[in-house]
Amino acid sequence: MQKALTFMNLQLHHVVADVTGVTGMKIIRAIANGQRDPQVLAQMRDVRCKASVETVRAALVGNYQPEHVFALTQALALYDFYQARVDECDAQIEEVLAALTAKKARPIAPLPQARHRTVQPNAVSLAEALVLYQLAGVDVTQIHGIGPYLALRLIAECGTDLSRWRSAKHFTSWLTLSPGCKISGGKVLSAHTRKTTNRVAAHLRLAAVTVGRTNTALGAFYRRLSARIGKAKAVTATARKIAVLFYNAMRFGIDYQDRGASHYEQKYRERVIKQLHRRAAEFGFTLQEKVGVS
Repeated sequence: MQKALTFMNLQLHHVVADVTGVTGMKIIRAIANGQRDPQVLAQMRDVRCKASVETVRAALVGNYQPEHVFALTQALALYDFYQARVDECDAQIEEVLAALTAKKARPIAPLPQARHRTVQPNAVSLAEALVLYQLAGVDVTQIHGIGPYLALRLIAECGTDLSRWRSAKHFTSWLTLSPGCKISGGKVLSAHTRKTTNRVAAHLRLAAVTVGRTNTALGAFYRRLSARIGKAKAVTATARKIAVLFYNAMRFGIDYQDRGASHYEQKYRERVIKQLHRRAAEFGFTLQEKVGVS
């Protein structure tokens, strides 16, 4: 659809975040139904759209060639067809979740509020979120980096009983997110993580990249490692932390509490100072804080 719009010199993708969003689909359907007036099309802008009506109108001044309008209509029909198939898949997922939770008791505590108000693409419905909460017994979406859709993917791959892995170290080793141990003759030849096609590890790495841009403790951890050892290793280390949090939540029901990036930085500073004092004591020195410098 965006390709057909570009051929007509309609720069809709520059004024909306997603052409398949509320504003984009209203305008595309109107064009397919014969509407050509930029002012009328711009009035279909959703109130949440950041671009003004004038900006949207200017982006919809184009050349409506019949062949490109036909291509847009065909692409719109295919989009609707695939969306109908996705709805059928969602209905099947709801049936499977309902069957899995048929014999499980409902949690006493209500479902915690979502951390984000925005609706993400392919996000699970509220009914699916409640069933997922009942199935897992804990809301893993409170862990930063894990949304409802990713939580469903992780549970589908790992199940709800993580006792098959004796500890979080065994779990992260299975995910190949822990350092390797290639030793020969008592000498460590390599500590690189093993290559894998594990889908859970791939999802967690993507989550690590996303959480690295947040003002959270996990985000501060990612940025600190990224500056010291590089982004690739920082992604692996952050993905491992998310995997450990997911394991502890699923197996032991531990609630995730994030205290923010500032709390993490303060704890890291205290840990470094404590290490410096210990190293200085080993050499017979004493460290003193300089007056006026925190």
